[in-house]
Amino acid sequence: MSGPDKSIVKRFDSLRTHLERENPVLLDAVGGFQKLDGIGYTTGLLASDESYSTQIPWWPLISVLGTFSAGKSSFLNSYLGKTLQQTGNQAVDDKFTVICFGQKNAGKVLPGLALDADLRFPFYKISDEIEKVAEGEGRRIDAYLQLKVSDSEVVRGKIVIDSPGFDADEQRTSTLRLTDHIIDLSDLVLVFFDARHPEPGAMQDTLTHLVSNTISRPDSNKFLYILNQIDTAAREDNPEDIVGAWQRALSQKGLTAGRFYTVFNKDVALPIPDETLRQRFERKRDQDMNDIEERIRQVEVERAYRIVGAMEKEAYFIRDNAIPTLTSLRKKWSQSVFRTELVVLVLLLILMGVLVFVTGAFASIGALLLGMIVNPMGTLPMWAGLLVLLIVGHFGIKHLVTKRFLAKLSGTKQEGYVHALRKNTRWFRSLFRSKPVGWNASTQQEVVEVIEHSSEFVQKLNDQFTNPSGADES
Repeated sequence: MSGPDKSIVKRFDSLRTHLERENPVLLDAVGGFQKLDGIGYTTGLLASDESYSTQIPWWPLISVLGTFSAGKSSFLNSYLGKTLQQTGNQAVDDKFTVICFGQKNAGKVLPGLALDADLRFPFYKISDEIEKVAEGEGRRIDAYLQLKVSDSEVVRGKIVIDSPGFDADEQRTSTLRLTDHIIDLSDLVLVFFDARHPEPGAMQDTLTHLVSNTISRPDSNKFLYILNQIDTAAREDNPEDIVGAWQRALSQKGLTAGRFYTVFNKDVALPIPDETLRQRFERKRDQDMNDIEERIRQVEVERAYRIVGAMEKEAYFIRDNAIPTLTSLRKKWSQSVFRTELVVLVLLLILMGVLVFVTGAFASIGALLLGMIVNPMGTLPMWAGLLVLLIVGHFGIKHLVTKRFLAKLSGTKQEGYVHALRKNTRWFRSLFRSKPVGWNASTQQEVVEVIEHSSEFVQKLNDQFTNPSGADES
């Protein structure tokens, strides 16, 4: 039976160590993912270096997206209480910067390889994904990613990602691929726009990707839209016009979910001579910043629920989608083998008939067939040769059909099932098997157990934060 390689085993050991310190309730979820991995290995849905647990980050993840010079880095420095990110009007930090907590190595900058090769981070093997959309770029992972260490307590137990601006051109395709990957994994997405550029209509492409492509997501409430550096509007005759222009631009893209905030960094803000206006701007800024920081604090709670939800979702997907799809593909493969063998057999019979007709060897062929039937023991070598020919022909045809069948899946929605099909179409696999290899009563029961335990995990999480019974807590 196939199983996880050493890197996956090491990941689970690392997860347990982390969760024992920070969230022991989720230790049960680790066991649930391992059970799903076992099903993945036996059915071939997972390769030995893959795990369902690597498809989600176990640390709360906050991403900061937006255009160049929208004040993303200034915001992060203010939030951290330390100058970690470079700031300015130019694209000084033109990579995705992953910020993690560390006291001993605060300020240290590590290359993208540190993230690409580490199972604990949400960018594990991301170079393979980059290579798919931009050939040759996967080897330049250091041009896209870097890891920075901060000793700020606000990032303890979290991962914060600062992204390059959407105005990137040379690496735009790969940048967007990474951005989509980050959005999928994030618990909270802060989307920054620059109030100093009051013409949002000139940024239609950016608005489309950051707004139109996100509003229909089931997790659209994790997006916060932030109009930054709003202090620059205080000098306008009607500063509300700038805010209104951005709100209209977002609504035109279909924005119906997510909050819209207006903030600025007091440390680098322009002076506002009008005292009443200054107080109004600062009051709104403080209120919005408090809301944003409160949402950031909530991600630790949300992450725990998302992990349990992801485990339950994966269990349902295996049972209701992956296995039926694999069963259907395997059936199509076996039918393809049967059809090919039938065609080959018919062609051989036609060819033999033509040869017999041309050579006039009707009598010789008839005598040979009659002898094989009347005296089978005497013609045993002929029977053995015919059997060997049929066996070799069967496995030869099976091999060629399998190779062609798997090749046709490349670039299709079923490409992810190639590994499982290879396991299910090996030379010794029966064509008459109705279920995928490894899918039986035992594995089906394990999936059911994971689904049932997911509800128990949620109850344990609820008990950490609520008291439905109203009983006194000791």
